[in-house]
Amino acid sequence: MSTTPSGAGDRLVRVGAIVFFIGALATLVTVAPLFLGTDPFPSFAYAVCMLMGVGFLIAAAGVVRSVWAASPKRNAAR
Repeated sequence: MSTTPSGAGDRLVRVGAIVFFIGALATLVTVAPLFLGTDPFPSFAYAVCMLMGVGFLIAAAGVVRSVWAASPKRNAAR
């Protein structure tokens, strides 16, 4: 078990990963009827697929926040 404290953007990265995987799952479910020859889902289902991009942006913001918090200039000012 790790005793290191969580970084500044760790929570954002975790939330971003969860949102990304929800969007990825929605993408797989939405694309499946196209391969199976059934009726496609309504356009709302395709909008849920945009969560992949939103999750990526949230995770990227967490990475940027972690890097910004650990920057040498910021640590020297403390």
